[in-house]
Amino acid sequence: MKCDLKPSCKLKMSLLLSILSIYGVLFTPTAMSEVNLTCHDAKVFSNKLLTDICWSCLFPIKIAGINLTGGNAPKGASDRSVCLCDDALGLPTPGLVTSMWEPARLIELVRKPGCSPTLGGITLPLGQYRQQGTHGEGTYDAGDLAFYHYHYYAFPLMVMLDMFMDGHCNKEGYLSFDLMYASELDPTWQNDELAFFTQPEAASVAYPETITACMSDAIAASSGEPIDALFWCVGSWGHLYPLSGHTLAMGSIAENTSHLAARAIAASHRRGLARRTMGNDALCGPVIEPMMIKSQYKMSMFYPVPESQSSHAIGQSSLTWGEWRTIPGAGEDAVYLIWRWQDCCNTVGG
Repeated sequence: MKCDLKPSCKLKMSLLLSILSIYGVLFTPTAMSEVNLTCHDAKVFSNKLLTDICWSCLFPIKIAGINLTGGNAPKGASDRSVCLCDDALGLPTPGLVTSMWEPARLIELVRKPGCSPTLGGITLPLGQYRQQGTHGEGTYDAGDLAFYHYHYYAFPLMVMLDMFMDGHCNKEGYLSFDLMYASELDPTWQNDELAFFTQPEAASVAYPETITACMSDAIAASSGEPIDALFWCVGSWGHLYPLSGHTLAMGSIAENTSHLAARAIAASHRRGLARRTMGNDALCGPVIEPMMIKSQYKMSMFYPVPESQSSHAIGQSSLTWGEWRTIPGAGEDAVYLIWRWQDCCNTVGG
């Protein structure tokens, strides 16, 4: 590059050298071998966006109360056909209710602090080796705990692909992929007792009677309809509380990571990072909901073995969808695509 002594040219050269030095560090043989061996690439931004996503899980799509496709809406979904929302000037504007399952979030569960399969297998500087997690030893006793970190990403796939979703129904304003939360920075995710202070209601459901009630939620979740009233249950996966990264390693890796992904969603609701987008009162905008509404969500594994033809409800037994979705060594971390039911008032004009 030909360059004189002008400040603008010096700045360009400086930026170019900085970029080259960063790439030189990231892609040295030592760095590449560490990435490949300790943190695997889920290849999210590749042809897998087309091949490994359950596109039929979008259904049903409802417009003005008319079901345009097959599929069932959750019980708490809006039952209206028309709606009225204020525009930017505060004037009521009529519209049609549009509803669908929206791929809205990605959650990755990893054992190595900072490991991000979603970001190509890089390791973010978020933790230390003393925070290293485990999927459990498989001894199935009370001391066998699994621990995973999670990273919570905004993933408005319909907006990014410009499909079915316009500005009216992009309620939270996310236009692209973005990291929203990292558990390595959250002391409550690593300490069960500390987590209790962010969910004190856990004490009111820590009884044999309330835990036994989760059996009915497990049965309902296996049919795809978890019971929202039993907010402390996550079906066959166990108890929702505490909202920390420790879980008994009684089940498979698929079950344990799904369990912790559900806790991550619940923790996001408690912090206001996730909101209710389902129901008549959510047509004009998302509603702050400190408790997770289980029926609003469903999940599909994206990595290591994708659910490309189906999804599963929160609490649904992994015997029906996921016991075989593990690759020893290379695939013991997991990435889940989170589907969220959205009721939207698609207003006329603007």
